[in-house]
Amino acid sequence: MKKKDLRIVFMGTPEFAVESLKALVENGYNVVGVVTQPDKPVGRHHETLQASTVKQYALEVGLPVLQPERMKDETFLAQLRALKADLQVVVAFRMLPREVWSMPTYKTFNVHAALLPDYRGAAPINWAVINGETETGVTTFFLDEDIDTGRIIQQKKFPIPDDANVEYVYNGLMHLGAKVAMETVDLIATAQSFEEISYQQINNGNLHTAPKLFKENCLINWNQPAKRIYNFIRGLSPMPGAWTSLPGSLTLKIYKSAKTSRSSTGTPGTFVVERNRLYANTEDFQLELVEIQLSGKKRMMADSFLNGFHDRFPW
Repeated sequence: MKKKDLRIVFMGTPEFAVESLKALVENGYNVVGVVTQPDKPVGRHHETLQASTVKQYALEVGLPVLQPERMKDETFLAQLRALKADLQVVVAFRMLPREVWSMPTYKTFNVHAALLPDYRGAAPINWAVINGETETGVTTFFLDEDIDTGRIIQQKKFPIPDDANVEYVYNGLMHLGAKVAMETVDLIATAQSFEEISYQQINNGNLHTAPKLFKENCLINWNQPAKRIYNFIRGLSPMPGAWTSLPGSLTLKIYKSAKTSRSSTGTPGTFVVERNRLYANTEDFQLELVEIQLSGKKRMMADSFLNGFHDRFPW
């Protein structure tokens, strides 16, 4: 089967998914419909509905859009069947019931931002950086009953520089994911049946999980080596942001830090100001805090912060 003959339904919601959808559309793949989350209430009083970035792009290029509240809703399932998809492609969406992922002839594959089976879960990019990995990648795999456990079709690796934050890795994997999505569709299009689609068996002994991030697990534990805290900070930058508590019920978000060879001189979590530079004591070395945000204030470089707040701040 030629790629233009394979009817594809695309499922996704955030910006990360748009790149894959755009690549499929602009390279001549036969995308016949898009499934995304319902419009989200925004604004102070939730009076405005905001469409997902995937929906916005789909409407721009004239694709039909389905936005089910419940994936098992009979009306939605009927609408999905009416699209007569041969294949469904999922990028950054929700867990699908069997009724949905098993519907097309060639089933449904997912584009996951990690080298599965490592980093299964909701935040694989963040956790790869937090754990100090030197590489990550993109995996495509067929969906099954469980989360991120289906048989693997393709993998491509992506290097993580020591100074890279999540934004850098996110952007790199977003573009790599689009490329791998197209390559995976090409592989499937050449198969005579679902059973003939080749897949990889990958064993990985020391597996990590990638659970969803909440404010509570973004709190910095200063009783650790500086290198581990450095990775933690860049693994949460710019979103959702690593933070620490300060006197007076204040919080300090830290977006960028730098490793130093300065030995800690105080209790982990205490600060040192020297020559308009801000350092934090850890278990071993002092970590320089480069870009920060005090609660209620703007994000700024540490030297600008010290110029404005040093005399009034209880260090």
